[in-house]
Amino acid sequence: MNTDRRAFFKNIAAAAATLTVLPTAALAREKKTAPSDAVGMLYDTTKCIGCKACVVACKEANHMPADTDGYGHGLYDSPDSLNQYTKNIIQLYKDGNEQSFAKKQCMHCIDPACVGACMLGALQKGKFGVVSYDVSKCVGCRYCETVCPFNVPKFEWAKAAPKIVKCEFCKERLAEGKQPACTEVCPRKAVIFGKYTDLLDEAHLRLENNPGKYVNKVYGERELGGTQVLYLSHIDFEKIGFRFKQDESVPHLQQTVSHGIYKGFVGPIALYGLLGAVLFRNRGNSEKES
Repeated sequence: MNTDRRAFFKNIAAAAATLTVLPTAALAREKKTAPSDAVGMLYDTTKCIGCKACVVACKEANHMPADTDGYGHGLYDSPDSLNQYTKNIIQLYKDGNEQSFAKKQCMHCIDPACVGACMLGALQKGKFGVVSYDVSKCVGCRYCETVCPFNVPKFEWAKAAPKIVKCEFCKERLAEGKQPACTEVCPRKAVIFGKYTDLLDEAHLRLENNPGKYVNKVYGERELGGTQVLYLSHIDFEKIGFRFKQDESVPHLQQTVSHGIYKGFVGPIALYGLLGAVLFRNRGNSEKES
């Protein structure tokens, strides 16, 4: 699935590149920035001990049922990935002597693919820059699942009235002036909560003060248009599951392609002409065979 997902976004990027010959006005789309009230998380792989206190706290705060289908053999809550019962997970990367824990949850993208894909506005970027979900507007199309580059939204297949499950930054706690449950309980402060701009400053300060300790990058500062969940890592980000490096967000690439195709309606005419040619050819071949 990850390989297919990467190929999909590479194809989108390639298609966008082919449209550079069109007038600039046809491709114009303002780059989105984090809202002024944006909050976020900063996760540091060098501090995480894999205790999963954050996973337990997330389950309790969001009233999530136990996931007993993982490696716990039905005896205890044992999710190994994000799913319909799990909004936050700690995963382990290990290769020989090299290893790292990695926290995964919704990245709360600055320009979210899921929001751009949702036809009825069930997913919205609102107060504090949180990407939240409104089940009353959801029709279950699962486009958000398909377009999310981080493979975050999960569908409740086992329910008669299913909904999408994803981290919403414990928005009810934020409304009460609290922080998300996962950041509150971390015993090593491997994940911290705060104002987005302050967390960016903190991440760069750690890089500056600890040369050689980290990969020289704050993941999420620019990738895919930026995310409000930021990462510092002592090993390559791709190894712990963060494979996208391009700066452009998914909606930016998608709309660049669509604006180019539909400029002056020339694109649709050409596409329908090509389709007609293919149908005409296939009809001719069919007549010859008969």
